[in-house]
Amino acid sequence: MASLWSSLEKDVFNPQKKRLLETIRVWKTGKKKKMSILCVVVDTFRPMQPFLVKVKVDRGEQYKIAYRWPLAELKLVDGKTVNQASLDFDLHFDKVYKWTASSFDEKKTFIRCLWKLSHRFLAGSVTFVNVPSCAAEGRQGPQEDRKDAAKTESQEELSAYQEMTPKEAADVLRLMEEYEPLVNNLVSFAEQLSNDLHVLDEANLRAIMSSEKQLMSSIDEALAEVAKVEESLQIYDELLGSMKERMDHIHQEDSLLQRIVSNKTRLMDEILFLTTHLNLSREHCDALSRADLSSPSRVRACIAAAEALSGCMNVQIQPGYRKLQSVAEQLIMFETLKQNFESSFIGHITSIFELQGNAQVPALGQPIDKLSAPSHGLRHEELVPYTPLMAWLRNANPVLFCDLPKVYAQNLSRLYDREIKAFFEQAKIFLLGRRKGSLQESLEKPMVMGSKQKARWSLPGSKEGQEDTPDKGNVTKMLEQVLRELQPLCTAEQQFIEKFFQLSQDAADLQVLEASATKGGESMASPEDPPCTKPRSQLEEPTTRLLSEIFSCLEPELRGFLDVCNKVHPFGCLQVLVTLNDSVFEMWGSSSALPSSFLNSLLGNMLLLAKSSFNRCIGTLCKEIKEAKMPSKMKGGILPSVIHFEEFVDFSEEVFRTAQRRGELDKAHLRLASSVFSSINSLSSANLKVNTDMVMMENFHHIHCFLCQKKIHCLEGKKREAKQRYSEHMEKYVIKYLGQPLEKLNHFFEGVKARVAQGVKEEEVSFQLAYSKQELRKVIEKYPGKEVKRALETLYRKIHKYLSPEENLLPVVWHAMEQEFIRQYQEFEDLIQRCYAGSGIAMDFTMEDLLSYFNSITLSNM
Repeated sequence: MASLWSSLEKDVFNPQKKRLLETIRVWKTGKKKKMSILCVVVDTFRPMQPFLVKVKVDRGEQYKIAYRWPLAELKLVDGKTVNQASLDFDLHFDKVYKWTASSFDEKKTFIRCLWKLSHRFLAGSVTFVNVPSCAAEGRQGPQEDRKDAAKTESQEELSAYQEMTPKEAADVLRLMEEYEPLVNNLVSFAEQLSNDLHVLDEANLRAIMSSEKQLMSSIDEALAEVAKVEESLQIYDELLGSMKERMDHIHQEDSLLQRIVSNKTRLMDEILFLTTHLNLSREHCDALSRADLSSPSRVRACIAAAEALSGCMNVQIQPGYRKLQSVAEQLIMFETLKQNFESSFIGHITSIFELQGNAQVPALGQPIDKLSAPSHGLRHEELVPYTPLMAWLRNANPVLFCDLPKVYAQNLSRLYDREIKAFFEQAKIFLLGRRKGSLQESLEKPMVMGSKQKARWSLPGSKEGQEDTPDKGNVTKMLEQVLRELQPLCTAEQQFIEKFFQLSQDAADLQVLEASATKGGESMASPEDPPCTKPRSQLEEPTTRLLSEIFSCLEPELRGFLDVCNKVHPFGCLQVLVTLNDSVFEMWGSSSALPSSFLNSLLGNMLLLAKSSFNRCIGTLCKEIKEAKMPSKMKGGILPSVIHFEEFVDFSEEVFRTAQRRGELDKAHLRLASSVFSSINSLSSANLKVNTDMVMMENFHHIHCFLCQKKIHCLEGKKREAKQRYSEHMEKYVIKYLGQPLEKLNHFFEGVKARVAQGVKEEEVSFQLAYSKQELRKVIEKYPGKEVKRALETLYRKIHKYLSPEENLLPVVWHAMEQEFIRQYQEFEDLIQRCYAGSGIAMDFTMEDLLSYFNSITLSNM
């Protein structure tokens, strides 16, 4: 125990400046193997506070504090039993902790320590239940009390006698030597000591009495001196009484003088504040009264005067000052100047808007070498000097300011309408190569051609589409040029109106300004959110609304120009889609583009329109392919829908070669490929003069070769499907035509296989009347070697006649025929051996003869 106590003090509590009072080894009730040590400690410094600490022992015999509770948080100590010796006890803090002590004595000692600390530091606030009072108060039973009392008395008696010092021992020895004769007679020695003691007591009393007389005399002298001091103090107090009254009067007068000076100082400061901040110079007043904005210098003078006026009107003064006549007159003068200058400035800026809106546009008939959009740089430069005055008006009178953007949009929209219409007319002339009078004729011509299916499929790269059709790259180049010219026009206008009308602030900011205009409140600008992160409904901000009014004709004109591009040739929508897609992504990725560009949203709408037109065009083509009727006199070869599909793929891949996105094209390719496959599959129900499997085989083979050449990722599945369908139809074609050279022999052995399949034994087939040995010999005699060779030559000429030479499928099909014919020959020989064994029946030609027939036919037709 001593080792545990010293280890805890040395390793745990001494470094923390704690003193250990008691320890007990415990474990949680029901979990004996997890033993801990509860320690009662107090601070070694004042104020001293007691704590209950839970210490754990780790595997390295190191003590670590697991938890610590201030003893002030202890509410109740439950000893569980009063009369029985129980090791369990509970401590109630914020929660109840149930412990089991290692011994009953440790439990009693621990509870006694808690009881003492509770009464010493906590005024007995801890409740003790199921604890014997003698254990809590440190008392024991009656028998133990008697033992303890006896032990205590003996200890007190022992403590009454103390060991003598060496000096005391020497004195005693000297005394005994002096009275050595008397020591032998103890009675006489004791009497002698008693007499000496009486003599000493008497001497002490006399000394005390003599010192008391001296003390009394000293006290009398001190009282006399005190009386003299009191008389002096009374005289001084009477002299100072009148002086105190005079000093109080002087102090009151001084405080009044200080208040007067302070009031004068404050009054002068307020007068200086009013005269300084509510003073508008004569030059500024004259500039605002004249409101002359005819020259740049006078505009600058008006700007300085307006800013000075705003500074005077925005000064925060106390409400009481407004009742002063001079202050009221000055404020009235400021308001009058402000209203007069507002009216003059609004009239002047409105007249500039009207003049710009009525500006003339160059005539369309004038020859031009290059397409270019109109520039409004000079008009913007004319209005830029008035930007500070617009900002002043926005803060001074938001209601009047809100009308100016509308007036600007109404006037400038007329100018932009004329300029944009002229710009797109010139673009159409550059696109079609004709003057205005023949534009309508140029647009109607593709529509007439589109009424026929042949014209529908006449692509710019095909021979049918080369007549009277613009260069296929002209649409892309012209549309790119139009978009390049529109971007700086819209961007410059957006930048100007955002700067000139302060539209970079939220619309809610203007409402705050309107609400606080009468109070002189100032606005706080907040930046715009990028349009790409906002839904469509949130894009209707002041900038977008104003630009929509200014460029009201831009969207319909651009829509009309895109219609012209679509009508130049049947698949102009493909070029329009690619150009718009690339332009939109180029603008979004450009650092010079505005984050909420009006043109971005406009081109986004045009891109959706172009996608819709493209999808509609592809849908129409798919429908035409599916509904196309094959001519009954068709003799085979590649179908027109397959040829046109290849032409479309070639054209679209060339257009999308540099495109950043091709998702729409991949979908279109899949739709068209599915339609072409459906068109080929519909041949099975067509009444053709040639073999349907042959035509389908050739077309699927053609599509597979084309897709292998193009290597289009989205059509990989269609390429595999085409190869599979091509193999299937070639197999059907070979099997169908292979029966023609040995038709009767083929029918005979088909019947033999049918009998075997029905359950007839192979050795009994020859007993069937229709499949007897005599019938087999008759059939074999009809196909001698020369007849078989002649039939194969006829079959080769027929295949050569109907197969398309462009596909070069004759060697492939003929080789498949050879392999299938050899397989059938081997099958016939096997059936003869199994069903007609021992009959001596054999074919008139051998395997070597067959190979020589096929080789001779192949060599003779090379």
